[in-house]
Amino acid sequence: MVAKKKILVIDDSAFMRRVISDIINGDSRCEVIGTAANGEDGLKLLKHLKPDVITLDIQMPIMDGLTMLKTMKQKYDIPVIMMSTLTKEGALETIQSLELGAFDFVAKPDNIFKVNSQEIRTELIEKIMTATQSRARYESSQISTPISKPEKVQVLTDRPRVSHVRDKVTKLVAIGTSTGGPRALQYVLPYLPKDIEAGIVIVQHMPPGFTKSLADRLNNLSEIQVKEAEDGEQILNGTAYIAPGDRHLMVKQKGNQYVIHLSDGPKNGAHKPSVNEMMTSLAEISIPHVIGVVMTGMGADGREGVANLKQKREIHIIVQEEASCVVYGMPKAIVEAKLADEIIPLDQLAKVITKKVEVL
Repeated sequence: MVAKKKILVIDDSAFMRRVISDIINGDSRCEVIGTAANGEDGLKLLKHLKPDVITLDIQMPIMDGLTMLKTMKQKYDIPVIMMSTLTKEGALETIQSLELGAFDFVAKPDNIFKVNSQEIRTELIEKIMTATQSRARYESSQISTPISKPEKVQVLTDRPRVSHVRDKVTKLVAIGTSTGGPRALQYVLPYLPKDIEAGIVIVQHMPPGFTKSLADRLNNLSEIQVKEAEDGEQILNGTAYIAPGDRHLMVKQKGNQYVIHLSDGPKNGAHKPSVNEMMTSLAEISIPHVIGVVMTGMGADGREGVANLKQKREIHIIVQEEASCVVYGMPKAIVEAKLADEIIPLDQLAKVITKKVEVL
């Protein structure tokens, strides 16, 4: 008989502790082995409990979730799933928790009585099970250095850099990622040169309300501009556009310009935004050069879209190597389908992307 996964639940609300515990205990593969009302009590429990995963509220009295996460990371490599509020402050703190090494997060609905919905149940259990299955990789993929303004990677090319024309986009870099992506993107975008001669479009699986905080954080760290994508805006060189959490991002052509189209269409599989939708849209435009990048994440979103692209046009596909992925799902799907042209470690992705853009 397979041992149940042991979960520690930390939340200042007795109601939330009960609901989250009921969800977890309702799955035969999991059991709650302890609960705590704040981070200080949670740290005390860690001294004698050995959970496989922790669910952790962010806003708590005495010791909040971010402080507990920062403290426990000094001694424990236990995957943590943050329980995040749908507020501007909650979104910012969620991004900070992912920077600190949280495995993933689940957004609490505005109405707390909807926490027990089937959608939340499915999402929480799926992320708990993925965290336990990926624990060894999760531990080895953690980068010990803190997130800060990084030193820029110097990329040497065989030709002099031409003058940078922001309006004339002839190259696109399309990035798809999911679990582990917010942290991984911070080891890619800040290392791209501000005058990179390509526009960048990004799908990061996230619910609505969180992608704006992610874009703002990445923009603060980067020389390129990083923003949440807006419908109808023209794609410019040196700018990265992150799909909003509740819209598909597609690229459309208007004359010799390329613009963002945000669709409120149905989910593709379980995802909105979807990497498949973004990649497939690139097959319908005549831009000369496209580079696809698939990074850490659960599932196989991106495989179908990349396959569509490969059938219709020449495209170079780069995937993040297994060892540096928090979850080796999306890159694995590309590799197993024999769609990958290069497999690159996370800390080399920016250099490879920049060199590839410049030598096309």
